[in-house]
Amino acid sequence: MTSTNPLVTLNNGVRMPALGLGVFQSKPEETVDAVVTALNGGYRLIDTAAAYMNEREVGEGIRRAEVDRADVFVETKIWITDYGFDSALRAFDVSLNKLGVDYLDLWLLHQPLAKEFDKTIQAYKAAERLLAEGRVRAIGVSNLVPSRLEQLISETGIVPAVNQIQVHPYYTQPDLRAANEKHGILTQSWSPIGGAYTYRGNDRNPLLDPVVLSLAQKYSKTAAQVILRWHLDHGFSAIPKSVRPERIAENFDVFDFSLTLDEIASIDALDTGVRGGPDPESLDLETYGFVIPD
Repeated sequence: MTSTNPLVTLNNGVRMPALGLGVFQSKPEETVDAVVTALNGGYRLIDTAAAYMNEREVGEGIRRAEVDRADVFVETKIWITDYGFDSALRAFDVSLNKLGVDYLDLWLLHQPLAKEFDKTIQAYKAAERLLAEGRVRAIGVSNLVPSRLEQLISETGIVPAVNQIQVHPYYTQPDLRAANEKHGILTQSWSPIGGAYTYRGNDRNPLLDPVVLSLAQKYSKTAAQVILRWHLDHGFSAIPKSVRPERIAENFDVFDFSLTLDEIASIDALDTGVRGGPDPESLDLETYGFVIPD
């Protein structure tokens, strides 16, 4: 346990904060203030994506905050529409321009393009070039299942530093986490509190689970704080999303306690195996392809 946001060391030696702010579905007009609130409140990791359509606002928030750019770990993601080598290089420049920064700390491929995986490979090779040029400090992927991860590693030269995947107490993805660990890839959890599960019409909610609520009572914490501590105690990175100042502060107030091994296991046991959102292997350009404007 640490009294401050722990740093995790990626497989290329770059260190990144374990806990950050996510801005998925944050409206552009709310994103600037959310980023400022987070950074001024101690956060140092901000996660966005080209497909979120709020990279400009993230960049504006970084500029307005009372924190030097060098102290902020900025990560964004390329959308499947821009996969391919040359188009990925162009997409990187577009993201950099929107964010108003001259380098990225982490650039991820947002989803696998399963039916045209060669385009995924070419986009990753573009990321490798950008890494070699020093324009990005680390590169990685999102939502790659073990078989796709193995294929990408076998056809490229650099093992991804991060695989950002859906992980929360009701969907723990142990096989995918094990595949990440096998290659020294950091698991970064999106929807870490379980929003992707509850928003899809499921009756159960990790925040209301008796196991989680019992631990919250024991530690005088909220259910969300217990779940985020579970991620940190596993060694994951987590990027909870909020635009509400009180929630942003609450999500960051998790460094003064830790869970026991038995308590971690009790949350692990809550896994339902039910995914929130589409299967990453189902994404294709016909259904999910859309143009990312400059």
